[in-house]
Amino acid sequence: MRTVTSHLIRNARLVPLGPGEDAPDRPLDVLVEQGTVTAVGAALDRPAGVEESDAQGRWLIPGLWDQHVHLAQWTLASQRLDLAAARSPEDATRAVAERIAEWPDHPVIGWGHRSGGWDRDVTVSELDAVSGDTPVVLISGDGHHAWLNTTALMHLAMPVRDSVVREGEWFAAYARLSTLVGDDGTSPEAYRRTLDHAASMGVVGIVDFEFSGGAREWAERWAAGADLLRIRMATYADTLEDVIAAGLRTGDTLPGCDGRATMGPLKIISDGSLNTRTAWCCQPYADAHRLEYPCGQPNLSGDELRTLLARAHRSGLEVATHAIGDAAVAEALASYADTGARGSIEHAQMVGRDDVRRMAELGIRASIQPAHLLDDRDLTEKIWGDRAERCFAFRWMLDDGVELAMGSDAPVSALDPWLAIAAAVHRSADDREAWHGEQALTAREALAASVDGLPTVGAGSRGDLVLLDRDPLAAGEGTAATGELLRTMPVATTFVGGVAVHDVR
Repeated sequence: MRTVTSHLIRNARLVPLGPGEDAPDRPLDVLVEQGTVTAVGAALDRPAGVEESDAQGRWLIPGLWDQHVHLAQWTLASQRLDLAAARSPEDATRAVAERIAEWPDHPVIGWGHRSGGWDRDVTVSELDAVSGDTPVVLISGDGHHAWLNTTALMHLAMPVRDSVVREGEWFAAYARLSTLVGDDGTSPEAYRRTLDHAASMGVVGIVDFEFSGGAREWAERWAAGADLLRIRMATYADTLEDVIAAGLRTGDTLPGCDGRATMGPLKIISDGSLNTRTAWCCQPYADAHRLEYPCGQPNLSGDELRTLLARAHRSGLEVATHAIGDAAVAEALASYADTGARGSIEHAQMVGRDDVRRMAELGIRASIQPAHLLDDRDLTEKIWGDRAERCFAFRWMLDDGVELAMGSDAPVSALDPWLAIAAAVHRSADDREAWHGEQALTAREALAASVDGLPTVGAGSRGDLVLLDRDPLAAGEGTAATGELLRTMPVATTFVGGVAVHDVR
């Protein structure tokens, strides 16, 4: 288990992210002692025994956080059949057939297709036709449904049907996937490789929303060397009572770990997703004639939602409530108000104007994933129409005083803070103009929303720091050029608690 050390960083250009901060007129030194910044200034004295390094004029920012990751799924993603390019059911089944021909004795786990844009629903029978007895599980790009063949349905003890598995039924089945493919992809060594890669992009902390996680598993990983970054572990309703019985409150150190691994929030999935048309909306979807529930639907009743929030709040846990549709957001906010619970709305993808103001009044964070707008742009225009102007409404949120916390929702989007920051600034993934550019953030605002609420490097701040080879606030000629500069940001060194966990200087 790694120990915290002290470090003196010389000649760093501090990037101003806090309110009213100005950039210092020259490089400064930053002293980190026992994991905390104790001094910032010119020509600081080096205390005895403190390691020293020269930033050589590089730009220094607080460490970046990804506030929404499904870490096991992201770790496994590199081993899965990539279906992001599939534009039809035929594309997907063709890719499955090719994989089985190449690896006939291996189950096929696919990831990334977005059937919401396809012109018809898929069937189990057409997947059976190309797969035979080989188990096949194709997980949608939003993670909210899976297309399984009959062999996989039976292996995972689910009723045989000719349609996809959605929402709660799929979330419960996901935890059993290791019985089909084993768990080698989520070994401590695999986790360590994932964390190493995250550190190379300046990430110092992750909020882990994995379904199959648990404090015991994190203790085992920690002891086996997967202890590189800060981790906040979420729990779900089915394990909430276990967490409460263990006496864990949000912010407590996880048993068997050190203070860098802590208890996070209770995660509640209150509605579905855009891709599956299960996000709960105030008005019907444009293709409502195809849907059993024309406006989507909640996953819990109002009473059930409030019961969970109240239980968590009484037990010292924050709550992270997944709410994508505007009706889901409104109901989540009403539940926070009624129970006094604290925490976040996860995604807040489509919002009402008054609900943004309500979020600010209640002090509820908006945990946002800007890279989703790159994938969802066209589908949103197709099925939400003129409501698109209320989607990914970051400018409304910031201007109304809502605290923003940015992340990826990996593996739905890549665990890449610079992709998220660039998406928040430019709001386009191609040559088209920014999508509702009036809701864009500046680079400074997007960075400030990516540092876990600690935008200032100063005495008392965490010794989680990142050295960059380029000024992250340097603007290109237009938001497209600025977005490109951000997406390609070179990270030189990442420090967690004063320890260099990535260094290419």
